[in-house]
Amino acid sequence: MVEHDAPAGPDDAHLDALFRALADPTRRSMLHRLGAGERTVGELARPLAMSLAAASKHIRVLERAGLVRREVDGRTHRVRLDPMPLHAGAEWLRHYERFWTRRLDALAALLEAGGPSPPASPARRRPPGGRP
Repeated sequence: MVEHDAPAGPDDAHLDALFRALADPTRRSMLHRLGAGERTVGELARPLAMSLAAASKHIRVLERAGLVRREVDGRTHRVRLDPMPLHAGAEWLRHYERFWTRRLDALAALLEAGGPSPPASPARRRPPGGRP
C-alpha cells in the first residue's frame, strides 16, 4: 500500500466524473475534435457513425464532468470544450508522477552506490540418485 498525502484540489466526485468521461475512446475523440472549435451534436456524431441520441448520451457524460458546455439554439445543439477540469486531472496525475519519480530516483541512487545485493538464489539440490 502506498502511504502519502493525497493532492489538494477537487473532491473525489469531480475527479471520478472527469476520469470516467475520459475513459471512453468515443468521448476522447469528441474532445479532440472540440479542441479545434465548437461543433454541433451532428458534427460530433457523424465521423463516429452514431445516432444523435447516442452522441447526446456521450455529451451528457462530458457535461457532467464539466468538460463541455452545450448551447441550444432551436433544434441545434452546439457544444464547446471547457478545458478547466482537465487542469484538475493533470494536477492529480502530477502529484503521483512526482511521488513515483522520487521513489525511482532513490532506487537508482541506491543501485549506483552499490547498495544491498539481491538475495542469493538457493543452491540447487540434486535429486536423490539423479542428475541435475
